[in-house]
Amino acid sequence: MTENIASLNTQAIEFAENGQFYEAIACLKRAISIERYNHLLWYNLGVTYRDAGNLTDAKAALLHAHEIEEDDDEIIETLALVCFNQGCKEEAMAYCLEGLSKNSQNAHLWNTLGVIYFNTNDFHLACEAFENAVTINSYYYDALFNLRDTYEELGNKAGYRMCVEQMKAIQLGENDFEGDAR
Repeated sequence: MTENIASLNTQAIEFAENGQFYEAIACLKRAISIERYNHLLWYNLGVTYRDAGNLTDAKAALLHAHEIEEDDDEIIETLALVCFNQGCKEEAMAYCLEGLSKNSQNAHLWNTLGVIYFNTNDFHLACEAFENAVTINSYYYDALFNLRDTYEELGNKAGYRMCVEQMKAIQLGENDFEGDAR
């Protein structure tokens, strides 16, 4: 049987989903040895390293993916999150801003930027970032959750209540949807 990129990638994803990170990484490295300039393989390798708890190798793999495909929002966002988790807040912020300069409608990048600002106690900029995320996607629960907490930090009681109500509506909508699917 001949190895091909798609089957190696699929096998790696299955291994990773089962927590078999060593095997997943081996499959992805083999696939990369066949097709060195496939940004998706490098991205998947970075995500697998991240999930295995190896942020250093995750960042290296994600940087390779980013060099190959510099406009991919998902790569940029994941790279920002890995940098943030490494404690490199300025670098994480730079990746968020780079991604937003390419796609200002990416709610996930706005949310990630808000998390960085929140964690540096810059609640006004965090609020602006979370508001942008929620404006783009009013059903983005994580951004609403973060915005609610930011409004609380800022003493914005009306904003806090609005977020709570929207979060409840989303939860009710999910429960209704789940109840209908039989």
